[in-house]
Amino acid sequence: MGKPLNVGIIGCGAIVAKYLETFPQLESVNLVAVADLDASRAQAVADSQPGVRALSVDELLSDDGVDAVLNLTIPAAHAEVALRAIAAGKHVYGEKPLAATTVEGAQVLEAARAAGVRVGCAPDTVLGTGIQTALKAIDDGLIGAPISATATMVTPGHERWHPNPDFYYVPGGGPLLDMGPYYVTALVTLLGPVSSVIGAASHTRTSRTIGSGARAGEVVPVTTDTHVTGVLVHESGALSTLIMSFDAVQTRSPNIEIHGETASLIVPDPNYFDGDVEICTLAERDAGFRVLPINAGYRDSGRGYGLADMAETPEGEQHRANGDLAYHVLDVMESLLRSASTGTSVAVESRAERPSAVPLTEVPQPVA
Repeated sequence: MGKPLNVGIIGCGAIVAKYLETFPQLESVNLVAVADLDASRAQAVADSQPGVRALSVDELLSDDGVDAVLNLTIPAAHAEVALRAIAAGKHVYGEKPLAATTVEGAQVLEAARAAGVRVGCAPDTVLGTGIQTALKAIDDGLIGAPISATATMVTPGHERWHPNPDFYYVPGGGPLLDMGPYYVTALVTLLGPVSSVIGAASHTRTSRTIGSGARAGEVVPVTTDTHVTGVLVHESGALSTLIMSFDAVQTRSPNIEIHGETASLIVPDPNYFDGDVEICTLAERDAGFRVLPINAGYRDSGRGYGLADMAETPEGEQHRANGDLAYHVLDVMESLLRSASTGTSVAVESRAERPSAVPLTEVPQPVA
């Protein structure tokens, strides 16, 4: 948008530390204020960042010195905070998901269009060298026409380490809505938008026992499915098989694997910005996989690069980690859960453009 964005953060929970690590690298954004319902948390962040003010949420939203709101609240509050920021004339960039439901997500996008402001949304991990190197391999024709993909996330459950895991095990939680945004965003980035899905889901336990923190030993109920699997039919014709589980113990499957007519790719964990991309070609099949050189994406990047990309994208052009993409990802996940409950294929009504590739870009290091 042509000039550094003055950013105010709403929500100073654990994830804020990841953004604060990255902000010194981002010349296009300038952190000026923070707010949280717990004023002490906002003050602690402000005290650690020279020149940053701790404000109430109302004060931050009414501050003319704040151009954009970085929304790091809990998922249930994403839409409410975004709508308030938009009503105040501010751009919004939020943590995933865009909203708790597609109904709320649509309200956010419609309000932003009416107000003439931008909406961005995590995950921006897809802008790092891992996913972008894989994208360049596909775009350069190294695997031929893409045929299929598999995406696998397996863990025995967050209650083993999270001191307050309740929200993972109620409707709106579960492995798909928690970790799915990373995987589905990566699949859409690599293979394009999804036109339909078919899914199935289950849960093996009706309760979970907290394993750490002040509530260790406390039992929490499970009221949502904790193992979700399905097939995403991309508009390109490629088929992606998705497995998201809080029930299974471990896997040796790659996080993401892409198969084409002439080669297969192993793609690194989409929860991170980097990682090796490996290729096995038909011509060199007996030699197995080899690592591709890093040749695309923001090198050594971190959370906040999607916000910077939004700030740097000229008016009239679509930034990469945009609201339409985040809405499509949310729509795909909701459709998959609806398919699992009905036992039928579900058409995905939304559409989103496959984001443009990121050329290899060195990250400027902060001056000591």
